[in-house]
Amino acid sequence: MKRLLVTGGAGFIGSNFVHHWMNNFPDDRLIILDALTYAGNIQNLDGIKNDHGLTFVHGNILDLDLVERLFEDQNIDTIVHFAAESHVDRSILGPDEFIRTNIVGTHTLLKAAKNCWLDKGTGIPHRFHHVSTDEVYGSLLPDDPAFLETTPYAPNSPYAASKASSDHLVRAYHETYGLEVTTSNCSNNYGPYQFPEKLIPLCIANILDGKPLPIYGDGKQIRDWLYVEDHNRGVRVILKEGRPGETYNIGGLNEWKNIDIVRLICKLIDEKLKRNDSYLRRFPKTPVSKGESSETLITHVADRAGHDRRYAIDPGKISSELGFSPETTFESGVRKTIDWYFDNEAWWRSIMDKSYLDWVNKNYREKGETD
Repeated sequence: MKRLLVTGGAGFIGSNFVHHWMNNFPDDRLIILDALTYAGNIQNLDGIKNDHGLTFVHGNILDLDLVERLFEDQNIDTIVHFAAESHVDRSILGPDEFIRTNIVGTHTLLKAAKNCWLDKGTGIPHRFHHVSTDEVYGSLLPDDPAFLETTPYAPNSPYAASKASSDHLVRAYHETYGLEVTTSNCSNNYGPYQFPEKLIPLCIANILDGKPLPIYGDGKQIRDWLYVEDHNRGVRVILKEGRPGETYNIGGLNEWKNIDIVRLICKLIDEKLKRNDSYLRRFPKTPVSKGESSETLITHVADRAGHDRRYAIDPGKISSELGFSPETTFESGVRKTIDWYFDNEAWWRSIMDKSYLDWVNKNYREKGETD
């Protein structure tokens, strides 16, 4: 039986990982550490069936004493580190929190792991898995090859710089102290439980409420998209079979322009609304309820400062070494995501009703969508 400490386990990707892991390894023990800041939601963990139960700890990865107590009390042998500030626009307006959480927080976890697994000589076989992003590599030109694990780092936003710093710290603790670590750099995730400041859930919510769909610049920024369940399958295979000290890029092999994604979401939601009159009664502010297309909500706004033009991940290493490949096509994944947001209106309504979401929609009306 494994005993995993999952940081950020009530957030978007982290909570999906908890669901995925418990579905596949119900006898394992998961200890979830989450500060429940604006993007964390304890409701994301509802419905998980685990005979041994989950342990949820409301706390911060910056609290070294707390983290070390969890190591000792719970006999942790694996860390899966999702906890991070991840919204680029927020990092531009206020980078300090990104430095604290993504750099200092990761270092706090590394110090605790080194102390408990190495310095005290517990002898526990261990693994520290660090979840990072493709944004550490910078931006690609239209004809550039996709990012490899060996691509030099060139972060262009405070968020990306903070994640790059944390990646380097993880590597240093392996090279210097012998901590058994792995790192994964993933492309843009989407799927259930994603906080509606991100492009896909924000578009879904705004279409259903008849609000503008702001697009940065010409909307031709390109991203590689990965369904969150595929991402967590990749993390799972790295934990089970990845080599300590290695980095693995998890990509979706699925490059889309932002404007084309928004148009696809408009098309799929319009089709879904037209198939069921009850949806039109539920969402009377949608353009479809007025006989119009959701594309009428698209609004082009000034581009974001330092906006990377293209990201793309080459997942050849994880494919050849560990046999991983994404299973979900983009259209099918977007359909599943739309269905989830339709079926879980109370979840996103409760979030959108909170005052801190006023910041999100204010920024999008003035500046545009986000990655």
